[in-house]
Amino acid sequence: MQGEHDVVVCRLGHRPGRDERMTTHVGLTARALGADRVVFPKNAGQSLETVRDITTRFGGPFEAELDGEQGALIRDWEGAVVHLTMYGERVQDVEGEVREAHAGEPLLVVVGGEKVPFEVYDHADWNVGVTNQPHSEVAGLAVFLDRLFDGRELEREWADAEQVVLPEETGKTVVSPEELEESERDE
Repeated sequence: MQGEHDVVVCRLGHRPGRDERMTTHVGLTARALGADRVVFPKNAGQSLETVRDITTRFGGPFEAELDGEQGALIRDWEGAVVHLTMYGERVQDVEGEVREAHAGEPLLVVVGGEKVPFEVYDHADWNVGVTNQPHSEVAGLAVFLDRLFDGRELEREWADAEQVVLPEETGKTVVSPEELEESERDE
């Protein structure tokens, strides 16, 4: 299901045993930085379960799913397609164009894992590089989403959370939404 203004991240390829953490972090980054959904390859069930668990505990809305036909997802996408790669145009040179295109149609952001078939480069509306230097695809996704949303995703409100992390200089405090409301009333 595809909405008019959805941002969907497609994790292309997954090598079990080698990519578990990276694939999971692509999904968590997509969720935390404003995407509406992540699509993992069929063999990334562990990453799917982790992202769904985090969404349940820390809020949504956000969807995660498995798809064994990612090539078809990219080919049949009704909207703009951005492929994040170190061999692309500089993000700072195309971000306005991508943002403008996304204002009227859904956006698919493809994040490769293993060797990306040439068809992905060919089908993408933009092949976008963040620094054009070797680095993590998670870092590239984070920078791209922050640029796409102009930082607005950092102020996002989360619904239906079981837990809330309190921002603080040091330490780690996690409370229920009810405890948060109570502490805000007491201030």
